[in-house]
This record gives sequence, C-alpha cells and structure tokens, in this order.
Amino acid sequence: MLDVCLLGTSGMMPLPRRALTSLMTRFDGSSLLIDCGEGTQVSIREKGWSLHDIDVIALTHVHGDHVGGLPGLLLSMGSSQRTEPLDVIGPKGIKRVVDSLRVIAPGLPFEIRYTELTEKYHEIQIKGYTLEAFKLKHTVTCYGYSQVIKRAGKFDLEAAKQKNIPLEFWARLQKGETIDANGNVYTPDMVLGPERKGLKVTYCTDTRPIPEIAEHAKGADLFICEGMYGEDELLEKAKEKKHMIFSEAATLAAQAEAQELWLTHYSPSLIRPKDYVEGVRNIFANTKAGKDRKSKTLKFDDQD
Repeated sequence: MLDVCLLGTSGMMPLPRRALTSLMTRFDGSSLLIDCGEGTQVSIREKGWSLHDIDVIALTHVHGDHVGGLPGLLLSMGSSQRTEPLDVIGPKGIKRVVDSLRVIAPGLPFEIRYTELTEKYHEIQIKGYTLEAFKLKHTVTCYGYSQVIKRAGKFDLEAAKQKNIPLEFWARLQKGETIDANGNVYTPDMVLGPERKGLKVTYCTDTRPIPEIAEHAKGADLFICEGMYGEDELLEKAKEKKHMIFSEAATLAAQAEAQELWLTHYSPSLIRPKDYVEGVRNIFANTKAGKDRKSKTLKFDDQD
C-alpha cells in the first residue's frame, strides 16, 4: 500500500491557496519527499502527516521554487528530535546547494547523506523500494522520478513442505533472502510463484516533453506531470520556458499507458486549472487537475 499526497501545485511563486511544488509518499514506515518548495511543511501539517518520518528527499533541480522550503523543513525536523540519517538525492552539485541553504539551519541532530545524479538514468534501491531517476529537458539539469514497489510472488506452502524447508526459514525466503544452513542452500524461487504486479508512481516537472518520459512512466499507476499552461495557444511560450501545456502532458500519459494523470506545477496566471482539463480528456481520459493535498492510496491488485 502506497499513500500519495500532492502537497503543492504552484510553479514559480506561491499563491494564497497554492503552495509551491512538492510531493510526499508513505510506504512501509518510510516517507519520500520529492521537491520542497515554499509552503511544503505547512501543507504537510495541514494534511496531518509527520515531518519526522521523512527519510528520503529527492530534488528534481535547484530552482528556488523547488528547494526554497528546505531550510525551514530541516529546522523543523531537527526540532522534532530526529536523529536518524536523512538521504538527499538530486542532480550533481546538490550537496553544495543544500549546504549553502543550511547556513540558516546549522547544527542539525541528524546526518544528511547525499547522492548526486550524473547519468541520464539512475536506479537507487532505498527503504524497500526502487527510486528511478531520469534526466529531463529544462533550462538546468533536471530529473524526473519513479517510485517503484516491486512485489514478490505468492508463497507456495506445499512447495515449502515438499522440499522439507524448515519452517524457521519461510519468512526470510518470502522476503527474498537466500539462506545457507546445515549444508543446504534455500533460495526464494524454491517457494515463491511468479512476481506479481507492484506499484509505480512517476513524477515529472519542469521539462519539455521527450520520449524518455513516456518510457519511464510506462504502466504507472499514477503519473504526476507538469502542466504549466492549460491553453494550447501558449505552446510557444511553454517551449521558450522549457515547460509543458496540458495537452502535451496528456499525450505523454497516453503514450505511457498510465492508469491516471494528475497535472501540477501551474503558472500563477492559471487560476482555475480544472477549466482546461475537459479539453484534454479526448487525449487521455483519466486526466485530473491536481490541487494542494490531493491524495490517493494505491493498493496491490488483490487488496480491498
């Protein structure tokens, strides 16, 4: 089960009821924050979620509307007596940027561990899931992210019994562990069926549409994509600023065969995004206008 909350949906500058872009997810006791614009921690509190549980922060790029909320967030996390390490992931140079922002947030009681992205694609195993980072096309180096939760096959009780696998090893094998004990080697494939469908959320903002986006969002249960402008007439402006319009995001969702599309990262001039959504549903039917604290719980296929 994966909880998803779009904390902020504004691009460039915050508005009275629209915080700057940020996404938070919760899985198995771990919380992932993607981007941290101004207003992020207020939105987390309004949602009723915990700052203390954030253990991974992934930053798409270093423009101010995506990182400006970090100093305050880090200070609040420190004040909550957090001591566990925090992983920060982002483009090359992210450590320098975050350390500079920390001039006003020194002396934190927890370690910050940095992972700097340098290639077109990275696959990071962290906190029980896979975080895929892929390079986008913006005015500065920018990455999109997919959070992928893989799911092993069902445990075959009869196979475990027939192969005389000790009961004490069953749970460990179910978790994917290989066990060497008493001269015998037990592997997960001895007791697990075919891998089942997992969960996938893809987050992509501040970019022009490129084929790689649809490739990396392929089959996503939820595709969250920027739609800076709703009107097709603003296409040339979007191209100039290296952003997207709604119809381009919907086209990517259709190409990716995603289950659902949430639009985000709106221009401050786009006051009522939902007024333009109906016009792109002929491209991708399950398109929705994101709004602050729009939430969803994604469940595995066989869960209620």
